[in-house]
Amino acid sequence: MSDACGCSDEKTGTEEVGEAVGFWQVSEIRAAAVSGVLLVAGWIASLTGGPAWLTLPLEIIALLVAAWTFVPSTLRRLVRGRIGVGTLMTIAAAGAVALGEFEEAAMLAFLYAISEGLEEYSLAKTRRGLRALLDLVPAEATVLRNGAEVTIDPAELVPGDRMVVRPGERLATDGTIITGRTSLDTSALTGESVPVEAGPGNEVFAGSINGTGPLEVEVTSTAENNSLARIVHIVEAEQSRKGPGQRLADSIAKKLVPGILIAAALIIVFGFIVGEPLLWFERALVVLVAASPCALAISVPVTVVASVGAASRIGVLIKGGGALETLGKIRTIALDKTGTLTRNKPAVIDIAATGTATREQVLALAAGLEARSEHPLARAILAAATDRAAVTDVDAVPGAGLEGRLDGRTVRLGRPGWINAGPLSAKVEAMQHAGATAVLIEDDGQVIGAVAVRDELRPEAREVIARLSASGYTTAMLTGDNIITATALGKDAGITEVHADLRPEDKAEIIRTLKTRQPTAMVGDGVNDAPALATADTGIAMGAMGTDVAIETADIALMGEDLNHLPQVLEHARRTRSIMLQNVGLSLALIGVLIPLALFGLLGLAAVVLIHELAEIVVIANGVRAGRTRRDTALKAQPTATLEPAA
Repeated sequence: MSDACGCSDEKTGTEEVGEAVGFWQVSEIRAAAVSGVLLVAGWIASLTGGPAWLTLPLEIIALLVAAWTFVPSTLRRLVRGRIGVGTLMTIAAAGAVALGEFEEAAMLAFLYAISEGLEEYSLAKTRRGLRALLDLVPAEATVLRNGAEVTIDPAELVPGDRMVVRPGERLATDGTIITGRTSLDTSALTGESVPVEAGPGNEVFAGSINGTGPLEVEVTSTAENNSLARIVHIVEAEQSRKGPGQRLADSIAKKLVPGILIAAALIIVFGFIVGEPLLWFERALVVLVAASPCALAISVPVTVVASVGAASRIGVLIKGGGALETLGKIRTIALDKTGTLTRNKPAVIDIAATGTATREQVLALAAGLEARSEHPLARAILAAATDRAAVTDVDAVPGAGLEGRLDGRTVRLGRPGWINAGPLSAKVEAMQHAGATAVLIEDDGQVIGAVAVRDELRPEAREVIARLSASGYTTAMLTGDNIITATALGKDAGITEVHADLRPEDKAEIIRTLKTRQPTAMVGDGVNDAPALATADTGIAMGAMGTDVAIETADIALMGEDLNHLPQVLEHARRTRSIMLQNVGLSLALIGVLIPLALFGLLGLAAVVLIHELAEIVVIANGVRAGRTRRDTALKAQPTATLEPAA
């Protein structure tokens, strides 16, 4: 909560707002309820002609009960030389008492206690929604110890333990599957509704639900430091990071409070000058309340906390209000190709042979050259080959390809240009126009064939790009691929602005250029695209679940692999920013309208208090709307047309 607004002792965005789990467990709400009952009793007694000795004590007790929620903390802050809205309310209540208006003073304290309680409850509720993620961890975990299954508390798990997870059970912490195959429901973590197939060697994360088969999982993280706990702790820590809107609101609120006190003092002085000190003293008190900036100060924090917490529950980690506000301004989306627009699972889609060579011989020679390579293209070729030539003395030629020896002959595999395509020029160009990366194979100085490898678009990529374009975003693709392949793939995805043949530093330079036109976000894998992600107004890491670097460094992290989350979080950020602007505008307009009405005596203290506190409730309720998000907004994936893969 803003320091300018707060009456409580220095609550900040990273502190717990109390352990209350229900509306009536908030102390301010309970105090306001008691105060309200006493006020109603006094009002009824007054209407029925009750004596003053009965109504006055009821009003005084109602005032004391409600004032207890903010006056002590206000005085403690004053001792430290800090003033806030609580200061204004305390002075106004004390002034009303000095004028003998106990009922109005009690009404002011009652309504302010309600607004403070609702504010605290709304913040606590949104934080509880975030921390509810930790409830995904089961109460018990089963481990193998000394050959027997033992049930323990998840807090007792240590790296190296063998955890047994039966179908339907949740994983108690992160680990690696040792035995068993299953489909895991990770929707609570990544927001993806489709189960993920997993088997030996695959990483699994706390909170996932085991679907079909029993698993033995080697624990890799304690319960306090697993991926789920890290997400919650990071989001809680980052919720207090302020964006421009919140800094502006805080700045206005902090400057407004002392300004109001000075204005009230001048109004009182004016009253003595014109000879009506009591009248203008009362109006000064009303102005104090009318100009209270609490609604302004809380307008952005409530919205940010609600929005960031809601995003985390659908698999999107947002690093605080600053990142959220910036994301809401984005108009250009730059996307990396490999692993973002595509699946990062290249496959051989075509093979061409020339002369006396056969397709099988071309593929076998390519596999022989790539046998020890870890390049994605190499894995695709090796997966497609049924045989490998016995190539020896293989050396890599940086930026070009591979060279080796086969039965005393020199054999090579590499990009067009390093190897002359010769009779295969037209075929290679056709492969590239189909969005594939073509490599040529040469035997003893003669080109014998070409292999086309393509990393297919994600099934949802086309519709996601169409949705972004329809929403007014400019899209661009950045890739290290050749221009022909990149253009073909960009056209297939619906992206018109394609930048190819880029090194990491080139991508960062392209982002700088795009930023001069419009606020720009970069979407990448969080590691290889680090320079571009850091250069963009907002860096968005995709598929960050379990990737510490991406989670720690990205402004926004999409925990899952579903590209549908991109337009979803952009829409969420734009809506949140709109709510922030609504709240700030309403708060400023309210102050602007109430001050002159209070100054000229058109509204009394009770009316101003009622209007002001009702407006604060509206602002809080509007901010909480940012916490509403639907998990069913993902788009239907379209099937991707592909060439026939090679036999």
